[in-house]
Amino acid sequence: MEDLTGKDGLVQKLVGGMIEKLLEKEMEEHLGYEKHASKGNRSGNSRNGKNKKTIHGSHGDLEIEVPRDRNGEFEPKLIKKRQTRINSFDEKIISMYARGMTTRDIQSHIKEIYGADISPTMISGITDKVLSVAEEWQERTLEKIYPIVFFDAIHYKVKEEGRVVTKAVYSCLGVSLEGKKDILGAWIGESEGAKFWLQVFTELKNRGLEDIFIACMDGLKGLPEALQTVFPRAEVQLCIIHMIRNSLKYVPHKYSKEFTGDLKGIYQSLTEMQGESKVLALEEKWGKKYPLAVKPWINNWDNLKTFFKFPEEIKRLIYTTNAVESLHRQFRKVTKTKSVFPSDTALTKILYLASKEVSKKWTLPVRGWKEALSYFGMAYEDRLFKDGV
Repeated sequence: MEDLTGKDGLVQKLVGGMIEKLLEKEMEEHLGYEKHASKGNRSGNSRNGKNKKTIHGSHGDLEIEVPRDRNGEFEPKLIKKRQTRINSFDEKIISMYARGMTTRDIQSHIKEIYGADISPTMISGITDKVLSVAEEWQERTLEKIYPIVFFDAIHYKVKEEGRVVTKAVYSCLGVSLEGKKDILGAWIGESEGAKFWLQVFTELKNRGLEDIFIACMDGLKGLPEALQTVFPRAEVQLCIIHMIRNSLKYVPHKYSKEFTGDLKGIYQSLTEMQGESKVLALEEKWGKKYPLAVKPWINNWDNLKTFFKFPEEIKRLIYTTNAVESLHRQFRKVTKTKSVFPSDTALTKILYLASKEVSKKWTLPVRGWKEALSYFGMAYEDRLFKDGV
């Protein structure tokens, strides 16, 4: 897959389309009617084709098409007629919503940078243009192999048919063969469940993902089975931190420290055999008093013990879903000003833009990736080098 934010990457290609959409919106504002609208008949002015123009930005040169009007009165505000350099204009436009800015904030932002007065209505129209770019991103072709993929959900309140409902955003965060994090997508569903996750897994496969070595997820019932229906060779690692949190819900506070210490003995064991011995000891000590806290460790042990198979560099990455939870914390930062979203569309816009902002920071491989890749090369040689991958 092409790099997302580097030179000649996906963002650079999409930025040109984004700028053209913004200019089209300016033309619409200038003329006072939408393209092909009957309102434009005998209005005294109309669209008159486009001129090609090359502009220089932080991701390289971009060739864009600038709309023109028949009367020659259209003066673009965002890319002026003789302007040839955009000076990080692409990042600023893409990041405005990503930083949780309100319509008034964006209005002030554009006024400060470009000296242009743009109406709130036009700003709403401009941000709506992001949706087509978000759709391209969500449907882009994926790499054939992501050695590690994290799956988790985050919840938001959204208005739907006159009422406020809680919806789940299903997030997939992959680690590529280069060791770099990559958001594979975000899907909005009614509530978190294995059935919807199955749709997500199927879509990932349809977009080109053929193999996952390790899938990290929470303990949602039926989720490992749903994954292995689509990716049968993937090994599942349930998040240890999720398991600890869930168990402590059923343990009185006065015993929580002692109980946590016993759990620590399990996941800090050096071997699978030692870890299993600690689980049996946990059951013997606490099982009768707090069965709801202990049984998940017994019932899910096959998907909890996976990380014992791997060296420290990989074990450190997979024993928790902290990587995708960190992504969700970034989402929360930019959505905290909105307690309720007016629609799925509004939520989609801001999550897409937040994803682009977060991705800019992921320029280096995760820590210890060379050692991890060497292990994968030996353990999964038949899958890693299949068809010359």
